Amino acid sequence: MSKRLVIFNHKGGVSKTTTVYNLGWMLAKHHNVLIVDADSQCNLTSLILGDDFEKYYLDDNTRLDNIKDGVAAAFKGQPVPIAAVNCYSPPSAPTLYLLAGHPNLSEYDAALTFAQTANNALSTLQNLPGAFSELLRLTEEKHLIDFTIIDLNPSLSATNQNLFLSSHAFVIPTSPDPFSIMAINTLQTTLPRWAEWKHSALALFSESAYPLLPGVPKFSGSIIQRFNIRNGRAAKPYRDNIEDIKNKISTDFIQAIKPIGMLFSPDQYGKDLIDDRYCLAEIPDFQGLLPKAYQGRVPVFALTAEDIKESGTVLEAMEGKRDVFAALFAKISDKLTSLLTNA
Repeated sequence: MSKRLVIFNHKGGVSKTTTVYNLGWMLAKHHNVLIVDADSQCNLTSLILGDDFEKYYLDDNTRLDNIKDGVAAAFKGQPVPIAAVNCYSPPSAPTLYLLAGHPNLSEYDAALTFAQTANNALSTLQNLPGAFSELLRLTEEKHLIDFTIIDLNPSLSATNQNLFLSSHAFVIPTSPDPFSIMAINTLQTTLPRWAEWKHSALALFSESAYPLLPGVPKFSGSIIQRFNIRNGRAAKPYRDNIEDIKNKISTDFIQAIKPIGMLFSPDQYGKDLIDDRYCLAEIPDFQGLLPKAYQGRVPVFALTAEDIKESGTVLEAMEGKRDVFAALFAKISDKLTSLLTNA
């Protein structure tokens, strides 16, 4: 069975989509990987499709191959079962598969909210909470997926709750600013509430056509990103905020999610991750590499000299930065692969 990882923080501007994109590409070096765009802005889909983005939603051969139309049968009460989606793979990453987003995905929020709070009183709603998980399962089976990574929008919507709880593990991306601390405060009260709903809902929806995924997702760590480097370390304005985020995660947040089964064992985390207060990596700003990666339709760590289009010391400096990012994402990929096998 494919293992699902959700990248989630209801705070915007923490590079959720960039993390999914880069991490998915790195994992796809050795595995079949499905990346899921559940953000109505469809930025992940745009990154993968590039100039073919609009055509994808207009072409009769692909316009229904997205997350919204994938579950439409359940949400519209159609007498047909949910089916797997034909996913797009970039030519340079044939083992990376995209479940495309849809700008109107939020239309399902109201029905899903009602379905998840109506205690299964209406039979017409009983198949909605498990619909997204069923779409993922069928699509994973179709493409022989090993790992699925889900990109959510920055909100606490019913759809986000549902997809979060349809995963085996989660990562919290953050940026080194005081608002990330505020966001963690919210998550440490919201996520246990979501988990409690899941515990009670498993039996409630056990007879539906699309059962819920058993269990609750486990915390796999945080990523701190979007800061500048000075003399080989985070610039001074960011350092205190990085420390505050690590301290907050390793104390209050861990204690909040521990009672409801959202943690791996200490042995599974490993001494290094615990010692770094559950921070998988500190990722500085991509700076000049990012537009070149977008243009080349590859992650920053896969840029070639031809993609960079520079020479001399400028090229050497950019290649050096590229290699740093390659090492960072390889480290994250290896640790998450290890954790997900235990999820």
